[in-house]
Formats: sequence, structure tokens, C-alpha cells
Amino acid sequence: MRDNRINNRKEELHRINEKIRTPKVRLVGDNVEQGIYSISEALRMADNLELDLVEISPTADPPVCKIMDYQKFLYQQKKKQKEAKANSVKVVVKEIRFGPQTDDHDFNFKLKHAKNFLEEGSKVKAYVFFKGRSILFKEQGEVLLLRFATELEDYAKVDQLPALEGKKMIMMLSPKKAAPKAAAKPKEQQPKEKSKPAAEPKHDSGEE
Repeated sequence: MRDNRINNRKEELHRINEKIRTPKVRLVGDNVEQGIYSISEALRMADNLELDLVEISPTADPPVCKIMDYQKFLYQQKKKQKEAKANSVKVVVKEIRFGPQTDDHDFNFKLKHAKNFLEEGSKVKAYVFFKGRSILFKEQGEVLLLRFATELEDYAKVDQLPALEGKKMIMMLSPKKAAPKAAAKPKEQQPKEKSKPAAEPKHDSGEE
């Protein structure tokens, strides 16, 4: 028997069962012979199947209905919304700023930060900022960013190659699925096989 308590749900999205007031409905679905039925006949069919009569297209003439488990339908809809929300998690983008004359010490410092960001699952926006006449060194900035990408090739993939945007040359990186930390650990040294003691040489007793 269908659960008529569903009729009282405040969050009801459709008219169902006895709340459908039209004299005739068009039934669709896999569990019935599709066609136009009186509302009383459609309700009887739903009751025989221990399911609900659900109005899915109220503006049609006659309205289109489907026989289904409405509680299960609502659960599946809620589950899909939850999954869609989980898949639309906001992507975090961390910025790494360089100057065209960045030295090795500063470069390695920023490289370490970038590795940490990528391992956390964040994207990295690396850019070289050109101040004043330093724009003349844009080729040098491009070389620096490409070197940065090469150093991070085990951690990241390049989404956008270095491109000049105003006073910035920007490169975008995103984390690889397999982070280095998850990589296979080096094989532990296997215990050495115990060396068998050398057989003692046999000696003649020497007795005559």
C-alpha cells in the first residue's frame, strides 16, 4: 500500500495521489501500459503496484503522470543535488610572485611553497611582475617560469603556459592526481640471508 503520509510533506515538489484533481491523466513509464486513463483508474493501478501516482507535467492536456515510489524519487533527487554540490567545491588558487631578477635562493624558497600548495590540492598561479623598465626582461621572466614548471613536473601539470597580461607574465599550474607523497616508497632492504656456517674440515684422528 502506498504511503499516503507523503501527501503531507511540506517539501512536496509534485502533486501526487489524491491531490491530483483532473478527471483524466496520461500515464507514462515502464511499469504501465501508456495511455489516457481516468484519475480513479490511474489511482487504482498505482495502488495495485503499491506505488504513488505522481504528476510530472501538470501543464499538459491531460496532465502527464507516472507511477513510481515517490519517497525513493525524492531521496534520489536529494542525493544527486548533494553529489553535484560536492563536485562543485571551490578550487583554491595560490599565487607565487617573482621578479624578473629573482635569485636562486628566493626561487627555491618559492618552489618549496608551491610544492606544498600542490600537495594540498590547490592550483598555483605563478607570475613575474615587471615594474617600470623591467618589462624589457620579459624573455628572462618566461625562462624563469618555464624553469619553475620543470622543477614542479612531478607535482603539477601546466594549464597555461607563460603569457603576458599587462605587467604580469602568468602561468597556471594544477596538481597531478598522483602526488609524490603517494608514490611508491623505496623498497626496504630485505634482510640478508643468514650465511650458513662453513662446514668444518674433517680431520683424521691420526691414531694408528
